[in-house]
This record gives sequence, structure tokens and C-alpha cells, in this order.
Amino acid sequence: MRRPSHPARPPSPRRARRPAAAAAVRIGSFLLTLGACVVVAAHGNVTPQAVDTTGLAPVGQDWLNVNPYSGNPKAVEIGSSGFNQNCARCHGLEAISGGIAPDLRRLDNDCAGMKDKAARDGCVKDNDDYMITTVRHGRTRNGAVYMPPFEGVLSQEAMWAIKTYLESRREKPLPEAP
Repeated sequence: MRRPSHPARPPSPRRARRPAAAAAVRIGSFLLTLGACVVVAAHGNVTPQAVDTTGLAPVGQDWLNVNPYSGNPKAVEIGSSGFNQNCARCHGLEAISGGIAPDLRRLDNDCAGMKDKAARDGCVKDNDDYMITTVRHGRTRNGAVYMPPFEGVLSQEAMWAIKTYLESRREKPLPEAP
């Protein structure tokens, strides 16, 4: 066995920090993974809550594709409560997302910049339809549930009240009709 011609040197401060940095990276990765597992488990264990819609006019049995309560202050109040009970866990308090699910204040952003009223109204109608369909049926991708279905748990009135609340929280308010 060959011996080095120079005596053993103590490790440089830079070389000595490397194991500590590597350990910090491993610990950080572990904590992020653990946090992601907690978030996924929390999302899966959400128990939907019924929403009291007393004070709103019934909308009937047939599902609407346009919000019948748009601008209704009572619907905003009921929708705020319904959102906080059923949606805020993923979509954030006051509809300000923390990153788990889409920020619903931005749902109608594309519509806000439209100058043509007919085009803007059509855009809002399309978003209403998209939102109610998503809430009713949920979202699943590759077998993973990203959003549970709420049909059978929330009434149509409750879903539209939540949409009305979200309209009151829009990031870009729609221009007033001329």
C-alpha cells in the first residue's frame, strides 16, 4: 500500500460544510414530503357541510347554467358561509388560494377586460356553467380526486350562493353595464 508523501491535512472549512449542507437538504426534502402527505391527507378527509339557504328564492329542480343570484346581498352572505365551510380548506380563506387549488377570485378575469357587453356576458355565462359543473361533479385526474363532487351534498341554491360570493371577491371587477 502506498502512503501519501504529505501529512494528512485537516479538511478545509468549505469541505467541512458540505456534509452539513447535504444533511440540511435531505432534512428539508423530508419535511417537504411530509408536508405534502399531510396536505393530501387533509384534502381527502374533508367532510362537506350543508349550507342553510333560508332567505334565497328556490331555483327549481332543473340545473341552471347562469347564476340567478348574481349581485344578491343575501346570496353573498350565505355564499360566504358556505365557501368557508366547504371550499376554504383548499381554495383559501376569503377565496385567496394558498396554492393547493385555484384562486377562485380569478375565475372571471378573462371576462373583465372585454369591452363588448354581449361578449362579456357570454364569457360570464360560460364561467358560471364551468363552475357549477365542476362543483357538482368534482375533478379527477388519473384516478386522483382533486376536488370532491358536491352534488347531493350542496343544493343548487347553495352552489349559486357560493358563486355569488366569489363574484363579490373578484380580483378584476366586471365593468358596469352601460
